[in-house]
Amino acid sequence: MIGSVQRALRLLEAVSDHPGGAPAKQLAREAGLPLPTAYHLLRTLTHEGYLRREQGVFVLGPAVGRLGRGAAGQDRREVVTGTMERWRDTLGVAVYFAVYREGEVELTALAESIEHPAVEEWADLRETAHAHAIGQCLLSQVDTRTRLDHLHRHPVEPLTPYTVRDASALLERLSAVERMQTVVERQEYVIGTACAAIPVTIGPTAAALAISLPLDQEHRLRPAVEQMRAELGGVIRSLMFSISI
Repeated sequence: MIGSVQRALRLLEAVSDHPGGAPAKQLAREAGLPLPTAYHLLRTLTHEGYLRREQGVFVLGPAVGRLGRGAAGQDRREVVTGTMERWRDTLGVAVYFAVYREGEVELTALAESIEHPAVEEWADLRETAHAHAIGQCLLSQVDTRTRLDHLHRHPVEPLTPYTVRDASALLERLSAVERMQTVVERQEYVIGTACAAIPVTIGPTAAALAISLPLDQEHRLRPAVEQMRAELGGVIRSLMFSISI
């Protein structure tokens, strides 16, 4: 155990018990520290922004607030992953959350299990956005210039006999997707699998929630998507946080 860290934490706890602030002698006594040690740690904590000294007393500083935001952020991440895991178990699907960030498809969260495995990423998702529901959903949300730039960097290449054949056909398909419409893909990325992706547009960032199923269970896609849409409002703020990080 690192004693100096323990002592600093005890001082922070003592300061937090006094919203109006407390002097060094009182804090040293409450933290059970010799006064010279308390002075040294209080100066260090003040220098780092965890404390402020105001009219002879110490109060919590702005750096403590950043720690609090980190904890809140962790809570929001847990809401997202917990909801995805619940959907996985109740709907019997693998669940994905992805964003389009800096010109690339980025899978940020995945809920799978032995019973409901995710699709094997045998071809890089970033380079094959044209061939899977997640990528098609994200590209349907961005403007034409962004789509063209993406396809210039990642040309359309058929992965299976069902993959869209060229960029022109893909652009025509994407232009026909209505705003906030679910995108369904069948065997375009991998044979024997069907996927659906729900667009989640928050501010300027395109995002998508997606699910996958064996092709012989495709009839379960639509009911699962409808249930997820109905419950999406309860996690939208947590998804906003996930997009921002």
